[in-house]
Amino acid sequence: MALMSQLFGDEIYDPFLSMLNRCPVLNTPTDWKETPDAHVFISDLPGLKKEEVKVEVDDEKVLKIHGERKEEKDDKNNKWHRVERCRGKFHRSFALPENAKIDGVKASMEDGVLVVTVPKQQVKKPEKKMIQIEG
Repeated sequence: MALMSQLFGDEIYDPFLSMLNRCPVLNTPTDWKETPDAHVFISDLPGLKKEEVKVEVDDEKVLKIHGERKEEKDDKNNKWHRVERCRGKFHRSFALPENAKIDGVKASMEDGVLVVTVPKQQVKKPEKKMIQIEG
């Protein structure tokens, strides 16, 4: 137990939290809700500016949110006691449903919260054609 305390400080070691702190994807929590008119994605991106985040929708109707949390410039004379905030590139992808209208996608960002709105469109159901059985 003394070795664990030396390695991880005075907190209890939790392998899931350790993985969460090292994995940028898991540190970009995103909610996806469906309203009558749209699919809405809400991502927490604290400390990032809208210029540091990219939002794309490709031809296969995949919504991609990506960017990078860069290392802060620091004086080499500083002594860090704990570094827990995630840095590095992050990337989230969401396969959009058939009713997503990719032409009207809008994104906004305020106070580190990204909101992507994907409007919905009516999807034509395939027509059934009755086939006459011969004979």
